[in-house]
Amino acid sequence: MFSKSCEYAIKAMIFVAQKSKTDLRVSVKEIAKGIDSPEHFIAKIMQDLSRKKLVQSVKGPNGGFYMNKPDLKTSIADIVKAIDGDYMYTDCVLGLKACSEKNPCPVHFEYKEIKRRLIKMIESNTIGEFNEKLDSGKYFLRNK
Repeated sequence: MFSKSCEYAIKAMIFVAQKSKTDLRVSVKEIAKGIDSPEHFIAKIMQDLSRKKLVQSVKGPNGGFYMNKPDLKTSIADIVKAIDGDYMYTDCVLGLKACSEKNPCPVHFEYKEIKRRLIKMIESNTIGEFNEKLDSGKYFLRNK
């Protein structure tokens, strides 16, 4: 559904948001370890997210990544668009260039409803809401 980069970006943002509750700045190394991902990969993703103003960063020995209150309003869709672009809104599920309402692929109309619901879900869920759900103790992000 999402690219690997996008999956890591979403997990990294949630991880940073969790740590930011206690005013911590989180290093790339901590993020990579916390979400079980390659450090060099996370470094590039976090740099990209920071450049696009979805997460804050401070350089130096006491630096790292953090999120402030406005950042917590970032939707999952914002992260997907920042990393993968708007393919989810425009591309054919089978990867066909000519797929459209007038020229549909074999699964166009079936996928149309799934796509609509998926887009609604990622647009309506924010990093802050993920934090609240995780804080409730009913949800988790790590395999046990």
